[in-house]
Amino acid sequence: MNSQRTTIEIIAPTINEAIEKGLADLELTREDVEIEILDEGSRGIFGLGAHQARVRLAVKQGSDQQSDELLKNVQVESSYPVSAEQEPLPAPVRIPPANAKEEIPLHVAQETVSELLIKMHIQAEVKASYGEVDEDHDSRPILVDITGKDLSILIGKRSETLNALQYISRLIVSKELGENITLIIDVEGYRTRRERQLRQLAHRMAEQAVKTGRKQVLEPMPANERRIIHMELREDAQVTTESFGEEPHRKVTIIPKA
Repeated sequence: MNSQRTTIEIIAPTINEAIEKGLADLELTREDVEIEILDEGSRGIFGLGAHQARVRLAVKQGSDQQSDELLKNVQVESSYPVSAEQEPLPAPVRIPPANAKEEIPLHVAQETVSELLIKMHIQAEVKASYGEVDEDHDSRPILVDITGKDLSILIGKRSETLNALQYISRLIVSKELGENITLIIDVEGYRTRRERQLRQLAHRMAEQAVKTGRKQVLEPMPANERRIIHMELREDAQVTTESFGEEPHRKVTIIPKA
């Protein structure tokens, strides 16, 4: 890195907090700096093994010259206590400045799920990407795909294990980013296959309800699967759907219209 360029290193609980603090100290925007992640930090699992993130901000050539003056009063710092047992810093990871803000949620989601799998002693590859905005999401959901061998243990009966992993991961990532996010975890394409099966089941049972004139009660399902049934049949002129019962035994009923 050019030694003549204004740089600053910041330590904070999260990558995003470190970046924002550095920008505030320099009184610049993301477009004015190049961001280098020196240590991604770790939230640990339920607070265990956590250590802070460390980033370096380098002011781009031609950016506001007042940053040079500000740098005199800014040193490598942390506004938070750093554990004496903090792990050695890994090799720097660079994020292109233009995409830094968008890449951070993906990075945090991927790391979170990877750490949870390590704690579960499960070897798998984890990739995170953005899904498309649709009527169900105000912003792009984060899609986390887990691939590997013998991962059925991650799915569990009625997707209970997978849903629990998704719930915990969403809580951790939302807390890390300081905002509620939509996070969907899939294992070897299971959710895609399951959704296709549920849509087929919905139409098959709707036809049965119309044919017999009797309501059809489906097996207990988690909320996300019940929703697929409701959405698939919402425009069916011959049936209506309702959910009843208490979790985790709540069911969908398909009722023929009179």
